[in-house]
Amino acid sequence: MSTIIESRSFTLSEAWKGVQSAKPGIRIREAAKELGVSEAELLATKLHDGVTRLQGPWPELLNRFKTLGKVMSLTRNNACILEHKGPFQDVNVMGEDTRAMATVIGPIETRVFFSGWHFAFAATEEKSDRVLKSIQIFDRSGEAVTKIYLQEKSDEAAYEKLVDEFRAEDQSRELDVEPYALDVHNGPTDADAFLNEWSELKDTHDFFGLLRRHQVSRYRALELASGRFTFQVNAKVTPKQILDNASVSKLPIMIFAGNRGNLQIHQGKVRTIRLLDRGHTGAEQWLNVLDPDFNMHMRMDLVHTAWVVRKPTTEGDVTSVELFDKEKNLITQFFGLRKPGIPEKSEWRALVHELPAL
Repeated sequence: MSTIIESRSFTLSEAWKGVQSAKPGIRIREAAKELGVSEAELLATKLHDGVTRLQGPWPELLNRFKTLGKVMSLTRNNACILEHKGPFQDVNVMGEDTRAMATVIGPIETRVFFSGWHFAFAATEEKSDRVLKSIQIFDRSGEAVTKIYLQEKSDEAAYEKLVDEFRAEDQSRELDVEPYALDVHNGPTDADAFLNEWSELKDTHDFFGLLRRHQVSRYRALELASGRFTFQVNAKVTPKQILDNASVSKLPIMIFAGNRGNLQIHQGKVRTIRLLDRGHTGAEQWLNVLDPDFNMHMRMDLVHTAWVVRKPTTEGDVTSVELFDKEKNLITQFFGLRKPGIPEKSEWRALVHELPAL
């Protein structure tokens, strides 16, 4: 390791200590933003001090999560975090190389896109009176993709074996992070043809292919379909109203939140809903689901627009509510819980019908 790299790592590590001293309890993600670096770069300063860099193959690493027993799986984007406790029960890998992806089904449910997996670490951290052990995955820009935390009943021996077997040869503190270019979709060239294809959808999963074929962003698609397949609802009221009503009526719902490398899904009922102010200035407003094996934390102050979206399928229309931030990035999607081949529940449609339209 060069003297320059060592010096930069030491300087960044000292700067992190300074931020922690000035703002006790600050999370690593927020500290990284203040220091103008990625979270992965900041975590890498702890290599040889409770942090170990891991390597792939990523599908094999994901499959080994099954050996850990009950864990907590965390997936987030800038405005929403989903946390589930349970085992990685059923893992299925499909495709190869950059097209490889996987489905995880069971108490923890995710859709994994390995093209977004670039850095991985095992981390042991002391927080208050606890020792937290985790596996943390990041994309090539250093943004967190997913984090897996051991729980009281996790298999620590399996964790240590995983860390030993997937330990990377390169344990340098310097990471070669690379920002992503902005995704620019200027389509569709033919809006009528796009909307006509939308009207002929047979499955909700076909929507992704529709966007790709017409080279149109998700948000632009919702704008084009406004009044026909989509309409806006009050963004500041909608998320809490959905969760409150689903909690009171015990209606099972689906919540999707993700990023480039991971999409985590909640399927089931929600019970304890809380709206809280957080952050050092109190400006952050968080909408929370605080259930025993499922937590959601959403930054309501970052929710800018909310859309009701209708997609035709062979079982009838499927209705979602989709939240976006000011930059038109997708934050979260809500659906009524349904299984393939089963029509959407009328109770979910009634709940969506009650949302305050703009």
